[in-house]
Amino acid sequence: MKTILSFNVRPSIPDKLTPLAELAFNLLWCWDHEQIDLFRRLDEDLWERTSHNPIMMLSRISQDRFKELLEDEAFMEHLARATTRFREYIANDRTWYKKFYSGSAPLFAYFSAEWGLTESLRIYSGGLGILAGDFLKSASDLGLPLVGVGLLYQEGYFRQYLNADGWQQERYDVNDFFDIPVKAKTDSRGNPVTVTVKLNGRDVLIRCWTVDVGRVPLLLLDTNIPENTAEDRKITSQLYIADIDMRIRQEIVLGIGGMRMLKALGLEPVVYHMNEGHSAFLAIERAGQLMREKHLSFEEAREVARSGSVFTTHTPVPAGIDEFPAWVIEAYFRDYVQNLGIGMDEFLGMGRLNPRQAGEPFNMARLAINEAAYVNGVSRLHMDVSRKMWWNMWGEIPFDEIPIGYVTNGIHIPSWVSHDMASLLDRYVGRGWVDRPTDQTVWEGVWKIPDSELWRTHERRRERLVAFARRSLARQLKDQGAGREALKKAEEVLDPGALTIGFARRFATYKRATLLLTDPERLKRILTNPDCPVQIIFAGKAHPSDNHGKEFIRKIVHFAKQEGMRDRVVFIEDYDMVVSRYLVEGVDVWLNTPLRTMEASGTSGMKVVPNGGLNLSVLDGWWDEAYTPEVGWAIGRGEDYSDKDYQNQVESNALYHLLETEIVPLFYSRSRDGLPRDWIRMMKQSMRSLCPVFNTDRMVKEYVRSFYLPALEEHARLLGDDLKSAKEFAAWKARLHAGWGGLEIAATDAEITGNEKVGSMVPVTARIKLGGLAPEDVTVEAYYGQIDKARRIRNGKAVEMKPDPCPSDGVHLYRAMVPCEESGSRGLALRIVPSRIKVSNPLRFGLIKWM
Repeated sequence: MKTILSFNVRPSIPDKLTPLAELAFNLLWCWDHEQIDLFRRLDEDLWERTSHNPIMMLSRISQDRFKELLEDEAFMEHLARATTRFREYIANDRTWYKKFYSGSAPLFAYFSAEWGLTESLRIYSGGLGILAGDFLKSASDLGLPLVGVGLLYQEGYFRQYLNADGWQQERYDVNDFFDIPVKAKTDSRGNPVTVTVKLNGRDVLIRCWTVDVGRVPLLLLDTNIPENTAEDRKITSQLYIADIDMRIRQEIVLGIGGMRMLKALGLEPVVYHMNEGHSAFLAIERAGQLMREKHLSFEEAREVARSGSVFTTHTPVPAGIDEFPAWVIEAYFRDYVQNLGIGMDEFLGMGRLNPRQAGEPFNMARLAINEAAYVNGVSRLHMDVSRKMWWNMWGEIPFDEIPIGYVTNGIHIPSWVSHDMASLLDRYVGRGWVDRPTDQTVWEGVWKIPDSELWRTHERRRERLVAFARRSLARQLKDQGAGREALKKAEEVLDPGALTIGFARRFATYKRATLLLTDPERLKRILTNPDCPVQIIFAGKAHPSDNHGKEFIRKIVHFAKQEGMRDRVVFIEDYDMVVSRYLVEGVDVWLNTPLRTMEASGTSGMKVVPNGGLNLSVLDGWWDEAYTPEVGWAIGRGEDYSDKDYQNQVESNALYHLLETEIVPLFYSRSRDGLPRDWIRMMKQSMRSLCPVFNTDRMVKEYVRSFYLPALEEHARLLGDDLKSAKEFAAWKARLHAGWGGLEIAATDAEITGNEKVGSMVPVTARIKLGGLAPEDVTVEAYYGQIDKARRIRNGKAVEMKPDPCPSDGVHLYRAMVPCEESGSRGLALRIVPSRIKVSNPLRFGLIKWM
């Protein structure tokens, strides 16, 4: 029968226990072990059955159990303690941001298509979402005035299960929004706050839910409401829908709808951070709002919007970027573009390399780069990869000056460290590891931990991982219809004392999950050595349309079924935050084998570090920065190969060699008391060196210092003087583009004697014809540095040349002294760039004139 009326039933919680609901609706509980212990204490089995969801727990607990809790004095004291701690955290105004930034507290906004905050809120698929979730948690810890914006997916990302042959199957569970820690956003009269976007000529209504992440609100948009058509209700149904038509609707709802929702809620962020290009339409919507509110032209509004925008790219290959054919953009933005007062060709040009190339698709990353003042990759190596991907957007600008920086990703340590290890750190390191995770002196305390205690703690976690893997495998086999004998064997797989390697991630082919299986017989010998056994636990999902990734999973499952391998290799299905947490808390070695430069950063390997795990990885992403022989192992030395089959052969051999000659012998080398002292020393060195660097507290601080505050300052400058600065800046930029072709470096002269020594100076002069531009419009520079065999200047430096006050016949004379800082072959060139006085980084305009 069709539903006539719908309503929601909330649990009836006794008054003295109502703080439980207060705690449950703020996700601080998912990184506060005191609260986790409290909810586990309610009902341990229910905690596990609900995927650690306190909201669902409170709706399932019987009234009799509530009565028992009221009479449990220890529980009530625990509740009071956790509640006091929670309220003190929320009310604390002595945060890092308050101490660091003494001015007013402008709001920042962080947009992301997915959010990995907790396993009970399934609106994430992988590393991008987990990174966004950890970002919000550290923003909360640091007191950053920030709001997150995303989509609340009805079905989220798929759940994975394997058939008897090991082939991945997918299913989608429906999220009941009243059983997860979200609240509907309502106005003063209790009505839902809604906004609309126009899609193909029809209005689509969007409502908003909010998730409290410590001190930070996360706004989640939802189109699954009765007022919308059945088709439009599906826009927020699944994460990363392959259908191109549905994908652009999602990105319009996220970018444009997200901006409108912030406005409807009275929130006015100053700096907007786009986490990948999915939300890039927000930049255009922001310009449109400024046009209407400030009476600016589109180009003027665009410059103001751009000044307060930051874009982070996570993608190392062009194929990973969302692109839309021109006809799709035209269908969805025809009316929108008219309201901006610009033509469709101009709009399409914002997302193209060649604006007038009719066949070129509209690229969301290009749009985000064009509309952001600051662009960054997510590791030092990924910065170089991104510069190679996008260099053609900046003409002849030197590679090392392409305006793409980097902020290496990190993890939110309290969210990923085990309860056992957290207690150990509390005892010997102090609470500084939570309150000041970037403080190197705090982590020096790791050396105080007795080897025996650290090892026992780690062994407990390995034992729990093995127990979890056994339960998971038994459940998988039962679902596949396995017999009693197979289920009994599943309860005995793996060895709680054996060297345990973990490999878990998205099963994209470039991550090479099967590299370890290149030589199966050699691997079997390593795994089945009776004196030094080794075991591997795999987990991960392939995208539903990625059959190559699914074949990798099937190959691993088949290998695990071979004689002698059942006890040594396990694949755990339905990889999520629960599986990830068991793995990173319990493995001895975390294995990562991507094709180099294809892993933008990677954070899974960072998660094992505070838990005492060690990394074995290709020198890619974060490991390229983090690796030293004292903290882990590197597969290869960062070589590049043109033949991928040969590369797989070489690197698999290197992997086997490391296991056979270094890793396995080190793990099983024990002192008289049975402790692997050298291994433990490596664990401590890894924790001491890497924890204070590869965490999201450091990452968020870098974003604030390097991007947010400079963007805040530039945005304020353009808004100043009743928007006169914005109008002048837009006019100046238009004048630059119009007059750039008329610039000419007429003559140059450098007084090179042939006897230059380190410390000396070379006088340089240049005669410049500025055409229709003025001296204050440009900066003339002497660019110098070491030259390579192709006579190119590498990693050059620039010295500004000063103009003489009086030009002669329209020719301006510029002078500079170029320092001889190092010996060797040096190169010198002259160039003109937009005025460095008028803009912080003029190279982002892509305008440069060389002699």
